[in-house]
Amino acid sequence: MEVLLSPEGLVALVTLTILEIVLGIDNIIFISIISDRLPEAQRKRAQYIGLSLALFGRVALLLSISWVLQLTEPLWEMVGRPVSGRDLILFLGGLFLLYKSTVEMHHMMEGPDRAASGQATSATFGSVIGQILVLDLVFSLDSVITAVGMVDEITIMITAIVIAIIVMILGATAISEYVRAHPTMKTLALAFLLMVGVALIAEAFHLHIPRGYVYFAMAFSVGVELVNMRVLAARRAARGES
Repeated sequence: MEVLLSPEGLVALVTLTILEIVLGIDNIIFISIISDRLPEAQRKRAQYIGLSLALFGRVALLLSISWVLQLTEPLWEMVGRPVSGRDLILFLGGLFLLYKSTVEMHHMMEGPDRAASGQATSATFGSVIGQILVLDLVFSLDSVITAVGMVDEITIMITAIVIAIIVMILGATAISEYVRAHPTMKTLALAFLLMVGVALIAEAFHLHIPRGYVYFAMAFSVGVELVNMRVLAARRAARGES
């Protein structure tokens, strides 16, 4: 506790908390989009369960730091490059993100026609939680390795992760409702997940793409879309449309 309340500890806590929140943005977007396939009464419950699983998963990984660090040790070599357990998890997680993003984009385009013909299918609560679990593992691993690389004190790591997850839980519903209300934002969110999937696969092959580049590209796209929405709203108001 003394370490946590020291000036150095507080600076480390604030820095790591902000970083964990930023790293959790893609997790929130994924959970929001996947839970949107559920009946409305189950969406919030799925979001809370998904983020709670992320919290317990990250704390569990932190408490088994020695095992996490072993994941970075080479298992074998492929084409002259070492392959570790972390590389395999990132590669499979990236492929899963590419697959789910593509499927969700297809569902957005084909969903209305299929619903009209009675062929639409909705996800089950268990399948949604299962998909969230898979991605929680990938995002948690990335988050924990970042925390271990930045801070030495386990107390600061756990506190930062708990605070970040609480912030994510508080903001998940608002983000989900906004994405659901604006189809173009959902398209951008899926494109964002595609970018993250590509970044994870590149990371698995030791081709590091700074997350800042990915987040800046997405923030720029969102900014342009917000301006576009504002312009459209102004034009509708000028024509007297609601």
